[in-house]
Amino acid sequence: MTASEIQSARTPVMADVARLAGVSHQTVSRVINGQTNLRPETRDRVQRAIDQLGYRPNRAARALVTKRSATIGIIGSKGGFWGPSTTHRTVQSAAREAGFSVSAVSLTTLTREELVGALHHLHDQGVEGIVLIAATDDAIAAARSEESVVPVVVVEGDPATSRWTIGIDQAGGARLATRHLIEAGHQRIVHLSGPYGWTESRAREQGWQEALDDAGLPWTPVLRGDWSARSGYECGLRLAEDRTVTAAFCANDQMALGLLRAFHENGRRVPEDFAVVGFDDIPEAAYLIPPLTTIRQDFTEVGRRAIGILRAALDGTAPPERSIAPELIVRSSSTVALRQGDSHAD
Repeated sequence: MTASEIQSARTPVMADVARLAGVSHQTVSRVINGQTNLRPETRDRVQRAIDQLGYRPNRAARALVTKRSATIGIIGSKGGFWGPSTTHRTVQSAAREAGFSVSAVSLTTLTREELVGALHHLHDQGVEGIVLIAATDDAIAAARSEESVVPVVVVEGDPATSRWTIGIDQAGGARLATRHLIEAGHQRIVHLSGPYGWTESRAREQGWQEALDDAGLPWTPVLRGDWSARSGYECGLRLAEDRTVTAAFCANDQMALGLLRAFHENGRRVPEDFAVVGFDDIPEAAYLIPPLTTIRQDFTEVGRRAIGILRAALDGTAPPERSIAPELIVRSSSTVALRQGDSHAD
């Protein structure tokens, strides 16, 4: 019987997948349950048969046999910032591709009390593991207190304090951004930092400091923001009056956006008078005036590896690499040479 004949006759079952793929019932079960000890060509053949038939595993029956719920929890915030919200989507997508159902919790505040409450809520739902997209000190402490129950993968957590974590090399990205400004001839480079208590904020500030140290340049006082364009604008109003600083590395693109507006309002030209580099490469970065030089993060890969680490924690196998290299995207906010058309923008 062909795939189309099976689909038209009745709802396909696992035996139909095995027959179409030319493998045993047990092999199909191993593919569905995510076991790794299969040849890639066998796994691909089974997956093609599943797709052709439109087969959907009976999750309730699977849970009874495997004692696993095939459900994971995701905890994020309602802040609306580009990085965390994009990571939330990519983790959900990667989880579904891996055969997991997803139970998501979005928090208005990231206090330890709220985080512990969200973890307990997901435990009560019987999730196999949790991905936490909130790399604050309180979030990491909450994850450590609960990881004996189920694995908790912290996105952008501190590898020194988080048992399971995945993220972009934040300090490395900050070094790329700062070195780019140094190579353009800037010697007084200010940093617009993210808020206290965030691992990403600390790592980006650290990378800025390291790049300046390597070049033998002095640190300037850090201007502390809160990831928002408003805070970047307020910092920009202060910087517009300071003619001794010639460049800024902003801890995210939203703050860089605010800084650009403040400089425009005060008659400071970017990049002729002042160079700006952001972090994230939000979709609008290439269309700002001027287009924004920034550090690109591969959020799709972050989501995929977060689920890979969670599966490794569940299966007791070796996890994928926990750090992902960022990429410097040079546009005209940091170099006068690109003002005529941005021919090397991406």
